[in-house]
Amino acid sequence: MEKKVNLAVVGATGMVGQKMVEVLIERKFPYNGLKLLASSRSADQVIKVDGKDYMVEELTPQSFDGVDLAFFSAGESISEEYGPEAVKRGAVVIDNSNAFRMQEGVPLVVPEVNPEFAYRHQGIIANPNCSTIQMVVVLQPLQKAAYIKRVVASTYQAVSGAGKGAVEELKDQSRDYLEGKPVSANYIPRKGAERNYQIAFNMVPQLDVFVEEGYCKEEMKMIRESRKIMDLPDLQLTATTVRVPVVNGHSMALNVELKDYLSADQARKLLGQAPGVFIIDNPDRLEYPMPLDASGSDPVYVGRIRPDHSVKHGLNLWVVADNIRKGAATNSIQIAELLLS
Repeated sequence: MEKKVNLAVVGATGMVGQKMVEVLIERKFPYNGLKLLASSRSADQVIKVDGKDYMVEELTPQSFDGVDLAFFSAGESISEEYGPEAVKRGAVVIDNSNAFRMQEGVPLVVPEVNPEFAYRHQGIIANPNCSTIQMVVVLQPLQKAAYIKRVVASTYQAVSGAGKGAVEELKDQSRDYLEGKPVSANYIPRKGAERNYQIAFNMVPQLDVFVEEGYCKEEMKMIRESRKIMDLPDLQLTATTVRVPVVNGHSMALNVELKDYLSADQARKLLGQAPGVFIIDNPDRLEYPMPLDASGSDPVYVGRIRPDHSVKHGLNLWVVADNIRKGAATNSIQIAELLLS
């Protein structure tokens, strides 16, 4: 990876944007110039990157002049407005929002699953939803080995997925609740919702808005995005997504029905050799993945691998990953590494 490129990070002061910059340095991504872009509210902040001070600039169409690669993590509306502008000015966009994921002609990429899709871009590459990413990294090896018939996914998603404000609110709510003070709620299920709920010592079975037949948008993202990434348009998959009082690290229970037989031991060995997967599965010693294990690291952790005897060829798995790193920032940087490799 010898070629050095000029980079821009849009949403550089947000949780994912900050983590993108951190991961770029960690992985020694080869860059010449780096622009940190944000709204006018955040402009003129100074952020230290690899020992050097960078001034955060206000995002404008002209921001992308001379930029080769632009990472977007500032929300759907910003991506829709400025993504095409960046492409028009010669940049390749790797977008972390929902703006382009299901758009025809826009690759939706998880490097461990469909790296070849990245090279088919027409200026924009979409980074999938955090829960989708960790799920397909695990499903792909099972699909190759025994063909998937049906998947039931139940998620337990950390508040960091709702942003900095939600993380601070969880801490404040926990403190206030334990001290017997009134608890205020503004971020869960989402900021600006008709009703908001306490997340401390609670769980909320809604992420994003409700869309169709009682499903919320997060659940439909997991279904539709997985089909596109794995190139399985008829994949039978259903999901229930739940916000839990965990700061960072999404967990999920996967029930997978396969067409061919695959024992739990075979699945354990197969997944242990799969790219991006780390097995923690020793029930005798009470060892299994938890959000605290995953937070701050990049693998998708898998444990509690066991047969599901209610169907002919069934497996149950427990899957945990850092939703800000592998679920967003690291996956974006991995896509960029593919483009330069």
